[in-house]
Amino acid sequence: MVYEGNIYRPPSEAHSLIVQATIGCAHNSCAFCSMYKDKQFRARPTDEVIADLREARSLYSRINRVFLADGDALVLPADSLLALCTEIRALFPECERASLYGTPQDALRKTPEELRALAEAGLGIVYIGAESGDDTVLSRINKGVTAKEIIQAIQKIENAGIAASVTFISGLGGPERSEEHAAGCARVISEAEPAYASLLTLLLEPGAPMYEELRRGNFEFMTPEQIAGETLLLLDRARPRKDCVFRSNHASNYVSLRGTLPHDNDRLIETLKTALAKGAFKNDHFRLL
Repeated sequence: MVYEGNIYRPPSEAHSLIVQATIGCAHNSCAFCSMYKDKQFRARPTDEVIADLREARSLYSRINRVFLADGDALVLPADSLLALCTEIRALFPECERASLYGTPQDALRKTPEELRALAEAGLGIVYIGAESGDDTVLSRINKGVTAKEIIQAIQKIENAGIAASVTFISGLGGPERSEEHAAGCARVISEAEPAYASLLTLLLEPGAPMYEELRRGNFEFMTPEQIAGETLLLLDRARPRKDCVFRSNHASNYVSLRGTLPHDNDRLIETLKTALAKGAFKNDHFRLL
């Protein structure tokens, strides 16, 4: 099997077979991200990816899940993705699902019929980095979409029968846009109603444009107390009508939270208030990834 460069995957795909359908990220312009800066984006030929899948079949007796890397494999043409999902189902009848990263732009370019066909072929989850629901923050980080477009993309994926797992980043707007950022994230969750929503907390590495902004003093990290306040506002306002599994238990987070919105909002808020009152935040040393 062939791999190029560093490989990234969602935490929930830790035990999945990972196969690169694309190299790098087609967008690769997000100001907070340094993950794919060392790669030139390209799509791998479908037959090469299928060769990797077939090799994996010869190596492993059981494959429960397959994650198609890299940064936004949903950018591939629908017929290419359909061929890959069909091959996965044929090779691994025991496989529960295929999954991949996708940008809102990728989803908006696909027709409802194409997405439904992918769902029927076994594409079970699309991981979307929404990052924020505030248009000012989205513009500053060069996300390339508005909050309205993010909502439309999530709804389009969910309506096709594919689960959307949507990630937001605490502290991304800095102290200046914290309230707008939290309210915007809550609005996306409430209106788009993804199956899953998760919160990371902002960390910056060399190579990310925002790292240089931080170094020059043009951006400010938020304190754990400020992050907690931002999350309290998000949880107070994020009230989807259908169940949304919520997680804020990534290594970057100061406080670990797990629940289902809207049923657990009040419990999660009380947990966070208790942590805030006691100053019970994860030490920065243990947040380094």
